[in-house]
Amino acid sequence: MNLTIENILLVGSLLLFISIVVGKTSYRFGVPTLILFLTIGMLAGSEGIAGIRFNDPKIAQFIGIVSLNFILFSGGLDTNWKSVKPILKEGIMLSTVGVLLTAVTLGTFVWFVTDFTIFESLLLGSIVSSTDAAAVFSILRSKNLALKNNLRPTLELESGSNDPMAYVLTISFLTLVINQDQNYVTIILMFLQQMVLGGIAGFTFGKISKMTINKIKLGFEGLYPVLVIALMFITFSATDFIGGNGFLSIYICAVYLGNQDLIHKSTILKMFDGIAWLMQIVLFLTLGLLVFPSEIIPYMGIGLLISVFLILVARPISVFISLLFFKMKLRRKFYISWVGLRGAVPIVFATYPLLAGIEKANMIFNIVFFISVTSVLIQGTTLSIFAKWLNVALPDEVKPIAENDRYILNLPKSAMKEVSIPPNSFAVSKRIIDLHFPKSAFIIMIKRDGKFVRPGGSTIIEADDILVVLLDNEDSLAEVNEVLEQTSMI
Repeated sequence: MNLTIENILLVGSLLLFISIVVGKTSYRFGVPTLILFLTIGMLAGSEGIAGIRFNDPKIAQFIGIVSLNFILFSGGLDTNWKSVKPILKEGIMLSTVGVLLTAVTLGTFVWFVTDFTIFESLLLGSIVSSTDAAAVFSILRSKNLALKNNLRPTLELESGSNDPMAYVLTISFLTLVINQDQNYVTIILMFLQQMVLGGIAGFTFGKISKMTINKIKLGFEGLYPVLVIALMFITFSATDFIGGNGFLSIYICAVYLGNQDLIHKSTILKMFDGIAWLMQIVLFLTLGLLVFPSEIIPYMGIGLLISVFLILVARPISVFISLLFFKMKLRRKFYISWVGLRGAVPIVFATYPLLAGIEKANMIFNIVFFISVTSVLIQGTTLSIFAKWLNVALPDEVKPIAENDRYILNLPKSAMKEVSIPPNSFAVSKRIIDLHFPKSAFIIMIKRDGKFVRPGGSTIIEADDILVVLLDNEDSLAEVNEVLEQTSMI
């Protein structure tokens, strides 16, 4: 079947529907949904049941980049800075030094066991050097896996921030494969430029985005998520335009925004959570369509050998060396090593050699695809088991509720109070978003002139308003009064 304008919506919607329905029951059998999405794409492909002919790495790469924007941005929005701050150094080491060590260790092994040149081997190692954000986020959250001692924030921070390093290494070694006389100093300078400009741009665009979201007055609540999507793509493309790393910038921008007071934040978070799932499905379906199973079979042997070495040797070596100077128990390091999931990102990165037209591009792509599949199948299905074996999982009865989950779900709190706003209060004529209420309190209703007003971030407080506030506990009322008193003193 050829994809045309007439049937692409029908085919796409059917594949999407099948993926959602099948994925709903996948965990009864312990199979990660991402593998099912990929399998459905392969079954629908040119060598599958549906026979859809799709062999365009350029379109697949474009879909991959757009999807990764949403996945990384959604992951950043869900990242709680209070949880990340204590393990920031460990996360940065894993996402930079750890990625480099994985690429070099695996690349050296590939050079020994194949006929690849050293640069081709290091290119392959770079492509699969990062843990996949889509795989880690979806598997940890869908399994509701709670871990001890900040392990989960460490894993999510690493997976969300290490793609930029893998991208830079992939482009660098691809450049060396094409131009082997390339100056190494140029490669190092490119790396520094990408990371430094990406980091600065991410934080800068984060502050600009917050100001834009809170200051602009849109007539409809549904337009605010659309505004954030525009800001996300502006951040990525503008950073890329000035020579920075767009993936790093959007992740930093999202982490900043996710920990700020934003108008209609709940709506924005819910929308991005849904779109992130959509993008994961679309991405894995697309990559499944792009793959020809008959071309993978000849490389299954070498692919399995490389995959086992990556899981059991390269990843643990990189983790233990990266965390060498941090006080961390061995079982935690072993678990971090095991959660080295490879997924869609390496497959997307493997399209770069295809588009560059290097000699062994097809071989690299097929090996990378096999590595990603085996990683999700072997590691993804055993995360809960290893967490229990290594005693790093929290019991079900003490699993904490994530801060952003509490915000999204608007879970009932344990106390409710009414707070009056006198006419001389500085809160009068101010928006709720500008009051900076503590996270332990939530305004659920405003009594005004005998009527009830449903509040939002842009709702303006008026004199004699009575705020109906839900609180975590009685002590939270003191925090609310402190905020209002500080506000009235300004």
